[in-house]
Amino acid sequence: MDSLRIVPARDDKSATTQDTSNSFGLHDTLQYGPRSLATEVRKNGAVKDRLENWEATQDNLKLQMQRQLFGLHMPMRILMERKLVSQNSHMPVLSQSNLHLDILMGRDEMLECPDFMMPASELRQPSDIHADMEKKLRM
Repeated sequence: MDSLRIVPARDDKSATTQDTSNSFGLHDTLQYGPRSLATEVRKNGAVKDRLENWEATQDNLKLQMQRQLFGLHMPMRILMERKLVSQNSHMPVLSQSNLHLDILMGRDEMLECPDFMMPASELRQPSDIHADMEKKLRM
């Protein structure tokens, strides 16, 4: 069952000259597809690539399990609620934290560095909120 994946899948390896050479030692484009120089030069490890997709894979797993338990309406409702709360209209100069989205994503009990280590520029209050709102609304 590919949809109930706990760990992110490995990225498909692109065709390189070493893996796809024909009898003449050249890349066989017709059989293996176009050659990607970016994958040959890139030295990132597989662990880093998988950790970058960790949160999305866990979220997809939860949505697929809810779909199997409750039906299609449950993940659709959750995704709709996430979309609605992510479209909040904050004041443009105040710090923008979205507690509603954090609750829906299950991140409300997690403590991360941006939660308590803000730069000094965000701590001071803006001087003219009305001018910033006019700038945001292009008035």
